Parts: sequence; structure tokens; C-alpha cells
Amino acid sequence: MLHLIEINENSKIPKYQQIVNSVLSALGNGQMKVNDKLPSVNDLWLEFDISRDTIVKAYDHLKTMKLIDSVPGKGYYVTNDDLKLQAKVFLLFNKLSAHKKIIYDAFSKALGDQATIDFFIYDNNYRQFKNLITASKARNYSHYAIICHFEEGGEDVLDFVRNEIPEEKLLILDKHIAAFKSVPASVYQDFEHDIYAALEQLNPQLKKYKQLKLLVPKKTYHPVEIKKGFFKFCGTYAYDFKIIDAIADEIIEKHTVYINLREKDLVTLIKKIKATDYRLGKDVGIISYNDTPIKEVLLDGITVISTDFEKLGQQAAQLILDNRKEQYKNPFYVIPRKSL
Repeated sequence: MLHLIEINENSKIPKYQQIVNSVLSALGNGQMKVNDKLPSVNDLWLEFDISRDTIVKAYDHLKTMKLIDSVPGKGYYVTNDDLKLQAKVFLLFNKLSAHKKIIYDAFSKALGDQATIDFFIYDNNYRQFKNLITASKARNYSHYAIICHFEEGGEDVLDFVRNEIPEEKLLILDKHIAAFKSVPASVYQDFEHDIYAALEQLNPQLKKYKQLKLLVPKKTYHPVEIKKGFFKFCGTYAYDFKIIDAIADEIIEKHTVYINLREKDLVTLIKKIKATDYRLGKDVGIISYNDTPIKEVLLDGITVISTDFEKLGQQAAQLILDNRKEQYKNPFYVIPRKSL
């Protein structure tokens, strides 16, 4: 039974959960049956060089699920093999942030014990993205849930994904790539429409300012559609506008609203505003992408625009559980606060 346990050092899934997932997969496909003996704690410790506490935690979790039990002096045995997993998921994110964690937690919770997840991060690196997908073909995944954001490269991502992942297994998350329109499974943000609609909703507050500046670094994974929606809004409502690619070099201007995409740019922006005599929400304004608890209290509240990350994770999991091949536009919302 030792060969049925898989530990992947590159996976972001905790090792105890990888042991649980291995057993669940083996039970789901009939490789483990009632009364089969599981590998001992010592065997797993020697094979994978992981702590005994990790192994015991995994087996305790399986006992809680009433799938295995322990016999003193003899080891662990399968007591229930009536398990039908609905999915074995390869989950691939571009990075791990507070917001991506919300997606993962909602996705994992919604799937529950009906699926196993192998979770990987490629750090916005297209080469790593391709390497992880290529390596995944050695395992029999039922679904591939992937996010396609790259700082460089990715021009051939459509051809690569089509060649490497069967269309019926593919679920595209977060970024809606036009060339993927024929792919039925998708939970995406409409970046161009969302920023336009958000700024339109905030327009009553924006009218006291003369210009809008969008902070977008030159080297970024953020979709170009954000710029397009920003340009469209400024053109429609006759605002002066500018793209700022380096906030560190920016001289803060009065009667200006700054829209930031990255958390570290927000920190720099706030420091620069505090070094002036300008009043936030009166002389200058801030709109920040993606809400965090600190933004609710920082400077009496930072106005945010954001997709519903929890909903994104939940909806992605539901498409997998229902085996539906649909395209779902994720909700986007605005939280006005005193920074505008």
C-alpha cells in the first residue's frame, strides 16, 4: 500500500492533507478495500522524511471521517471503502496572496471530502506554469482549474493549454481570455467592464476631482483590460487621466484620484500623500483594488473595488461537483469610504 501514498514537494497542499488525499483517491478508485492495512507511521516516515506528527494527523483525520481505524499493536486498517470521489483536481494559481487564499479556502470548503486537490503556484512565471502542467500529466486528474496571469510571455498559452489539457477537464479561473470562448467551463472577472462600472458608480464622489491616475507598473501580470476600462470611463465622462508606472517617482497632485492595483503601491502612495498638506478625501482621493480588513480602518477607510473572491472559489467548486461546462461572470462590487 505504500506505493499508493504520494507526497509532492512542489504542492502547496499540507503534507498531512496529501496523505489524506492519497488514501481518498485509492478508496475512490478501488485500489484500497475494507480490511486493507495502511502503511505504518514508520514506513511513511522513512519513505518521505516527514514528521510522525504529520502522519498521525492524517490518519486521525481519516479516522474522523470513519474510513479507517487503528488496532493497538497492529496498525491502521480500512473500515469503509464506500467512497465515490467526484473529482481529483489540479489547481494552479499564479501567486499566493490574501485574496487568492480566499479563493482557495472557498474552493476547498465547497468541494469538501467529495474531491481531492493538488495545489500549485507558478509565481506569474510562464515557464513554471508550463512545467507544472506538463508534469501533472503523470497523474490522472479529472479537472484542471487554472489561472493564467504572467508577467512575461504567455503568447502561446491557448495552444499550449489546448495541447496539454483535454477540454472536458479544463476550468479557467479569474482571467477571461477571449481565445478561450469556446471552452465551456470558466469563472472569470470582466476586468474592462468591472472597472468602468465601478468608476461610474463612484462618479458622484469623483466629480470634485479634476483627474484620475491609474497605478500600473510596466512589468505586471494585471490584465490590459483594466486600462481599457479606465480609458473608456475617462473618455466618456471627460476626466483628465494618466497611467503611472512608478509611484515612487510620482509627485502627488491636488484634485487627483489615484487608483492602485498593488498593495505595496498603496503603502507608497499613502506615505507620499501624508508628506503633503493635502487632505485625503478632499484634495486627493484613493481607490484601491481588492478589500482587506486593514483598508476598512486605514486613514478612516480606503474606498475599494473588488471581485467577490469567495464567490469565485465557491462557483468554481460547484461547476466541478455538478460537472457543468458553463461560463460564469463573477460579481464585482464597490465599497465607498472616506478616502474618496
